[in-house]
Amino acid sequence: MRKRMTAMVLDKPGTKLVQRQLAIPDPGPCQALVRVLACGVCRTDLHVVDGDLTQPKLPITPGHEIVGTVVATGADVSGLQTGQRVGIPWLGHTCGACDYCRSGSENLCDAPGFTGYQIDGGYAEYAVADADYCFALPADQDAAKQAPLMCAGLIGYRSYTMAGEGARLGLYGFGAAAHILAQLATQQGRNVYAFTRTGDEQAQKFARALGAVWAGSSDEIPPVPLDAAIIFAPVGDLVPAALKAVRKGGTVVCAGIHMSDIPRFAYSLLWEERVVRSVANLTRQDGHIFLALTQTIPIETEIHRYALADANRALDDLRSGAITGAAVLVP
Repeated sequence: MRKRMTAMVLDKPGTKLVQRQLAIPDPGPCQALVRVLACGVCRTDLHVVDGDLTQPKLPITPGHEIVGTVVATGADVSGLQTGQRVGIPWLGHTCGACDYCRSGSENLCDAPGFTGYQIDGGYAEYAVADADYCFALPADQDAAKQAPLMCAGLIGYRSYTMAGEGARLGLYGFGAAAHILAQLATQQGRNVYAFTRTGDEQAQKFARALGAVWAGSSDEIPPVPLDAAIIFAPVGDLVPAALKAVRKGGTVVCAGIHMSDIPRFAYSLLWEERVVRSVANLTRQDGHIFLALTQTIPIETEIHRYALADANRALDDLRSGAITGAAVLVP
């Protein structure tokens, strides 16, 4: 086996990634070494690279929407086989001992490790991951199309469950997560209302093509009150906007790990038992449920492929809003 690999590395937040030749890591006793077939480019990667998330391991190889093939496992690993296709998500490690882990809320673990943030991620030819945080994936599907499912899909699904079962669902920020969730929601009989950047007619057309019954700018009021709204865009100003759009007793879910400050707003927007809540990370149970759903409900991810060496261009395109769907690096 080769001794070295290509990786795109962040040395300092606010700077470009640097292409390096690194030693291929050895898996620890409870880890798997995975040859990366594809890695999605997530908005959370932007927050790591731009310094919005302030506690990365440095230097760090970003990337947490990883799909790859197991090439080696540690001595204590069971349940994973060499040659098996797996997905590696954002939540890459938990302590298993804190109150949150023991109560089934491992997404709130007091001592977590996050892929591409504290654990080197998938902007590389190889990655190691805790075997317990690798999800088995079908090997007969396009790995690049599977990659966005590992965060945009998983976090989107957790946000979806937090939004409740109402029939009218608003999605603010129609990017990678929303375009997956819109397909799931419409196929489950819900009406999707898509909110995009002002004047982004391409994104609105894309949303309607995926089944949205209405699409407009994020500063517009939808034609009917919403039962719930999920905010994927990291824009605090959207919280009062979404509160205006939901009915009495409606829920606004803030789905991102980072958001700009929420502005002051009148209590009347929150009154009448409206709810604002955040979503943090995911649990393995979320992953198992969602990935099983994707095998019964057809979800087609819209992707734009980039070479690994073009990771900086992919991040720039995501930052500028030039991508419809999801960006994926293919080593």
